[in-house]
Amino acid sequence: MAERENIMSGMARPVRKKTGSKRPSSRLRRAADIALIVLALAAIGLFVATKIIGGRADVANGTNGPNGKSGNGAGAASSSIGPEGGPSSTGVFADLETGPDEFEDEADDDPLLGPAIISDPYAARPFSPVDDPRLAALLDPEIERSLKVGRIPSMAVVLVSGDRVVWTRSAGLANVRVKTPAACDTVYLIASTFKTMSATALLQQMEQGKFKLDDRVNDFLADFKIEGESKRYPVTFRHLLTHTSGLPTDFGRHAVWEDASPPALADYLPGRLRLWRRPGTRVLYSNIAFTLVAHLVEKFSGVPFKEYVRKNVFGPVEMRDTAFEPRADMAERLAIPYMPVRRRAGVFRPVDWVKADTWPAGVVYGTAVDQARWLVASLNGGVYKGRRILGEAAFQEMMKRQFDRFAGPINGGWLNATSGYGLAWWVSTLEGETIIAHSGSVNGYTAFLAGNLNKRTGVAILTNGNKAHRWLYSLALKALAALQER
Repeated sequence: MAERENIMSGMARPVRKKTGSKRPSSRLRRAADIALIVLALAAIGLFVATKIIGGRADVANGTNGPNGKSGNGAGAASSSIGPEGGPSSTGVFADLETGPDEFEDEADDDPLLGPAIISDPYAARPFSPVDDPRLAALLDPEIERSLKVGRIPSMAVVLVSGDRVVWTRSAGLANVRVKTPAACDTVYLIASTFKTMSATALLQQMEQGKFKLDDRVNDFLADFKIEGESKRYPVTFRHLLTHTSGLPTDFGRHAVWEDASPPALADYLPGRLRLWRRPGTRVLYSNIAFTLVAHLVEKFSGVPFKEYVRKNVFGPVEMRDTAFEPRADMAERLAIPYMPVRRRAGVFRPVDWVKADTWPAGVVYGTAVDQARWLVASLNGGVYKGRRILGEAAFQEMMKRQFDRFAGPINGGWLNATSGYGLAWWVSTLEGETIIAHSGSVNGYTAFLAGNLNKRTGVAILTNGNKAHRWLYSLALKALAALQER
């Protein structure tokens, strides 16, 4: 947001006759006093404005960042594609203002606040980039094309094979205004790719005997029920995890600057679980269904959903840079969400971070490296570094095609026209290979995960571009093909 200037308008003074008694020095002193008062008022106004928008530093001018870290002042030059754009020392909230160079000068570019930042000594370990000249030759041009044609400010790409990261690449700018280059440990919103993790959390409860996939969900709800279902066609757990429950799409988002925390799941869900169509008849992508999934995890485990996922999903897979609320060290690496402006190449405007009433559907932050770790676990039978995240039977059920047809308000991203659903994952067959995938997009961020179950190869892509599914889908297919030839 552009800083508001303090405008002091002088009052007209009555004409006074010269008496000869006033000395020039007294007039100068009076003028100096007035100037000092004006400067003091301006300084106070600037200080108050800075506090209101969260103490963000103007890193472009070399002042301190949001967590007390000093910015580099000059700003990095726009990064070309290379083994790694170095991690920035500038704060994520360094500069969200509009300006004549990068953004349209529009009146509605008001201050944006980032997501809630929590203080936590739990910091991620440094990650070293991995290069492969052959993969670079094949994929660097595709990444460059995706950024340009898809009008994406930045992306981070990580490829895995077996149980290893085999290639990393970052390109573009995590913060366009201050020229902060993206890196593979840049933090983005992972959006609906998180649904694959929510599903895993619920299936862990199934493995403990809490329910069966084809049980009626309403039998396990006490304080509220799914409304409008018939006894003949009940909503089952399988329906929830395949988006065939018939529940609405509802995201219930609100801008983060409204300073309103989403309600507790048990308070939000009552009255909102009314069926739109008969369960099991078609895929109707539903964020509220996965909000109900989170509530069921809480009910079965007796633990708040966030706490359960941190301990039983993020923890065993060493996803140290994935969180519902970014830690301070993550906030320093958080990419600004952007929207392209009026079809002008290279021109972006920052958009609001959002909270959402249905936050378990995908308001989660992470890095491409952590996403790659999740892929490794998902491509290796639910096992990461010898730690089993999900039992073999549940894993096989998760990766089995449950429903053959897609439908619903999703902006592209299917692997092909006949892709179907497993449990949370999309499941498709391409040239005889079983491919799993999931995308996600929330207000200025787009994410994509894809893996070849037969070859145990995969690609994780995160961006701060809006609705970039089409280009990430194309890039993911090329990456999987390149890995197959490796």
